[in-house]
Amino acid sequence: MTRAVYVLALGIFAMVTSEFVVAGLMPQMAEGLDATVPQIGYLITAFAAAMAVGGPFLTVALLRFPPRTALMVLFAVFLVGNILAATATGYGTMMAARIITGIASQAFFGVGISLCARLTRPEIRGRAIAVVLNGLMLGTLLGLPVSTLVGERFGWRAAFWAITLITVVAAGTTLVGVPRVARAESGGGLRQEVGVFRKPRMWLVLSSSTLIIGATFSAFSYFNPILTDVTGFSTGTVPLLLVAYGAATIIGNNVVGRFADRHTVPVLAVGLVLNTLFLADFALFADVPAPAVVCMMGIGLVGVTMNPAMVTRVQRTGNAGPLVNTVHSSFITLGIILSSSVGAVVIDLWGLRAPLWLGAVLALAGLATVLPDLPARTAPADGPGDEQHRLTGKDAASAP
Repeated sequence: MTRAVYVLALGIFAMVTSEFVVAGLMPQMAEGLDATVPQIGYLITAFAAAMAVGGPFLTVALLRFPPRTALMVLFAVFLVGNILAATATGYGTMMAARIITGIASQAFFGVGISLCARLTRPEIRGRAIAVVLNGLMLGTLLGLPVSTLVGERFGWRAAFWAITLITVVAAGTTLVGVPRVARAESGGGLRQEVGVFRKPRMWLVLSSSTLIIGATFSAFSYFNPILTDVTGFSTGTVPLLLVAYGAATIIGNNVVGRFADRHTVPVLAVGLVLNTLFLADFALFADVPAPAVVCMMGIGLVGVTMNPAMVTRVQRTGNAGPLVNTVHSSFITLGIILSSSVGAVVIDLWGLRAPLWLGAVLALAGLATVLPDLPARTAPADGPGDEQHRLTGKDAASAP
């Protein structure tokens, strides 16, 4: 597998670390920016909304550039946002910084995953995407606690400077480690990219991803209060459990990546069935520590780890272009926003177990959108949408 795949993972690690940093430094940032904790919480919402809405527009603007050039532009925009955050003296400036970094982050996912598809052979594409998405898993596992530790010890601004440093390293590594690949010539340009979304099945496939990730994040968003207030773990134990959960996501991500190419739909179906069971059992036994931890680890193994299979399914339904991948990431982000928001509502109505039941319902709904594809034979490794994004000529000569 080309080394560029691992380099792309480093870039995604930087983006994801920036996404989560505010969650770990809310009290310090509230004091430093003369704001309330709920106002700092809106920075998280703004970042997610900027990803979902703004990312595809920035991707469209970059379609005329070769992939590596587009990535360097996105690194530059992302750096501007992080530096603005590190030097912000007021809440308005920080809000602008989070919107800028959110838009750049989403576009980076789309361009990076598209480039990964072009640099790898079709038969190992799912595994390659899993490697790239390890940056996402490691960002969750290491990025949040490390940036929180830096912020608590040296001040919240130091956490943003640390992310800036990681971004500079990732940009330099990308410049050296990612080959020059010509801009994909698909014949129809933007019209060709947008035309994919005229397929009704494309929207069904995208909705599957929203439901799969929504099911997981309806639980993940409230792990902390559930584990402390319902299960009875101490506040000092919960971070260790979250690290174990993060380790489970890395294992699951790589296992799913091994099967995502040849068994895309069965992997999704089995993952959704298991996730439904884990979420429902967690809701039933949340007050018993041993089964609660087992179910939590199970959600880690079969939740966000479906990403390689989800990406493979989307690319085969549409194409492997940057716009399709960015819009897909937006639908994933939409799942996170909706599930965490609705989760807060159901907690007020029915208590802390309610988001777990919500997750089980969303997983079943996701299964309903996947089952129609099960009777069909597993799609070939080189799906219909890959034809126009295959490495040819100058592209192939540039790849290691």
